[in-house]
Amino acid sequence: MAKGWSWMLWAAAAYNWLISLPVLLNTGIAANDKVSAVLVAAFGVLYAIVASNPARLASALWAGVVGKLGLVVLLAPSIAAGTAAPGMAPVLAGDLLFTAAFLALLLGPARNRGEGQ
Repeated sequence: MAKGWSWMLWAAAAYNWLISLPVLLNTGIAANDKVSAVLVAAFGVLYAIVASNPARLASALWAGVVGKLGLVVLLAPSIAAGTAAPGMAPVLAGDLLFTAAFLALLLGPARNRGEGQ
């Protein structure tokens, strides 16, 4: 499997950590309100683990596809209505970009690898 997939997965991990870190470090946000940021960071850990061996671990990315598409479905209406938090549209655009990349891996090289076994 091409090394580019590993780089993409490391980028996805870094993206999730960069999105979650400001929330996690903000002392003005209650712990209960940081739950989503913890989950975003945890998915970053998942992407980093998959990056270590995409050929073997790619199927774990289905969790990322479900999670990222779920966020888009939940938050797109508030973006369309103009009531979303500032900066949410670019975050969801990034999620859609990584979802497309995950699907390209899952439905391309990872799928083809499984057929050859």
